[in-house]
Amino acid sequence: MSATETTRIKVMVVEDQPQILRSLLKLLNESPEVEVIASALSGEAALAELTKVRPDVILQDLGLPRMSGIEVTREVKARWPAVEVLVFTVFDEEEKVIEAVKAGASGYLLKGASGSKVVEAIREVHAGGSVIQPSLARRLLRHFHVPEDPKLPPPAVPPLREEPPTRPLTGREIDILRLIAKGLSNNEAAHVLDLSRATVRTHLEHIYEKLDVTNRVEAVTEGLRKGIIEI
Repeated sequence: MSATETTRIKVMVVEDQPQILRSLLKLLNESPEVEVIASALSGEAALAELTKVRPDVILQDLGLPRMSGIEVTREVKARWPAVEVLVFTVFDEEEKVIEAVKAGASGYLLKGASGSKVVEAIREVHAGGSVIQPSLARRLLRHFHVPEDPKLPPPAVPPLREEPPTRPLTGREIDILRLIAKGLSNNEAAHVLDLSRATVRTHLEHIYEKLDVTNRVEAVTEGLRKGIIEI
């Protein structure tokens, strides 16, 4: 077995529409970086497959029948926390996207994304990153800061956009945060800034620590809320 084969990312695809599933499988099988080891037409079938195979990444539709994509994500992360979940969504599934992220999804793609974007997203979440689409960033920002109790009155004064983080971000960290807010992957950000991917990841870890967040979605959300970046 070659080195390339041993490092291919193992993927499971979960999609209830057979035609779309076939298209995804064809797309992924054309990539030398990905090995599709299982597929399923429902969440229940996916969980059954996971007792037999262990993918690195699950590429999953949110609009599954019976057991929803959110429920599947929650169950996967509870039972197999090392498995990353990347969900497909559409613009009118805003609430589902937010719930999927809360359930543990590492990222989301809009349906119709190009093959190269899908493979790049799989590579990104497998490497420990998250995938955020800028077109949904403001929606996520709005929802992540809604009070938990709707009966509570709104704050008398809205959060100040100039509120600084506990530890200020460096200029380079702000550059990287701006780029990931625009939807760039670690590789793309590294290319734009003429840095190595490892350096970008190190900067991201510092950003997470300073903003007290755990992933790219939360980092961008906090960056927008605090006025550090704009989209």
